[in-house]
Amino acid sequence: MEKITSFTINHLDLMPGVYVSRVDHYGDAAITTFDLRMTAPNREPVMNTAELHTIEHLAATYLRNDPEWKDRIVYFGPMGCRTGCYLLLAGELTSRDILPLVTGMFEFIRDFQGDVPGAAPKDCGNYLDMNLPMAKWLAKRYLDETLYNISEDRLVYPE
Repeated sequence: MEKITSFTINHLDLMPGVYVSRVDHYGDAAITTFDLRMTAPNREPVMNTAELHTIEHLAATYLRNDPEWKDRIVYFGPMGCRTGCYLLLAGELTSRDILPLVTGMFEFIRDFQGDVPGAAPKDCGNYLDMNLPMAKWLAKRYLDETLYNISEDRLVYPE
C-alpha cells in the first residue's frame, strides 16, 4: 500500500506554519487541504483535546460566517496527532492566499468572550470537553510566533 501524502512529510523538520497539504481535483472542482501546524511535531507537547475541541468550535463558527470565504469552506477540524488542524477550501489556493483568513480566525479565537458556540448538550456530543482559556493562549501563541511574521519556509513543506 502507498503512503498517503501527509505521511511522506518529514515531521522532524516540520515547524509551525500554514502549508498546502494537497490539492484534489473532482472534475472541474478543486479542493485544497491546508495543514495549520500549531506546534513542532515530536518536539513540543501536543495540544490537549479540550483546547483543541474549543478551537474547532470557534474556528468553524468564524469560518462559516466569514462573508468572503463562507461559501468555500469544506471542512475544519483537528489533526489526530493534535499538533494542528486541517482546513479544506474549495478552489486551488496557496498558503499566502489564506493568510488573512487564518490570521483573522485565530484573532477571533484569541479575543473570544462568552460561551463557546455549540458547547451545549443538545449541540455537541462532548460539550464538557472545552478549555477556552487554553484555546485563547494557543491562538495567541500561534499568532505571535508564527502567523504575524510568517516566513516563506513556514508556507511550504520542508524538502
